[in-house]
Amino acid sequence: MSDESIPEGAVEALQQYFDTRHEFLSWLGVQVDELEHGRAVMSIPYDRKLTNVPWYEQESEEPERHPIQGGVASTLIDTVGGIAMRGHLTDPLSDGVATINLNVNYLRQATGDLTATAEVIRAGDTVGVADVLVESTAGGETKPVAIGQGAYRLFQS
Repeated sequence: MSDESIPEGAVEALQQYFDTRHEFLSWLGVQVDELEHGRAVMSIPYDRKLTNVPWYEQESEEPERHPIQGGVASTLIDTVGGIAMRGHLTDPLSDGVATINLNVNYLRQATGDLTATAEVIRAGDTVGVADVLVESTAGGETKPVAIGQGAYRLFQS
């Protein structure tokens, strides 16, 4: 995109795609919060199905709030980083993005909603790099839980 603007309705269109055509991201509950040129914010609400429940725990009416499995944060990092790259493509809707490398550092357990913010560090003709911060909000407190960096192959038309 040469004018560095995101078309009106892009957030809604991307959310519609995730909800109706991408079963895995839909199952995770991925939400598209913001899109800007070179930046994207996405979130996943806390859900017990995404947690590391101990094998010995019995079902109860008041289940304990367990930490979210680390792969959920990793998936969010990968996805939001790739979406942030789309504004640097010749045709953001038709051109492709594929992950080359993904690095994730976990800082602490996540026991609440996850929000990931991706910033494009560099986007060339064929490769782009994005930094991502994942934060978790629980009990009214937001803390960083993971940082990541993705390298993406950009398939330009």
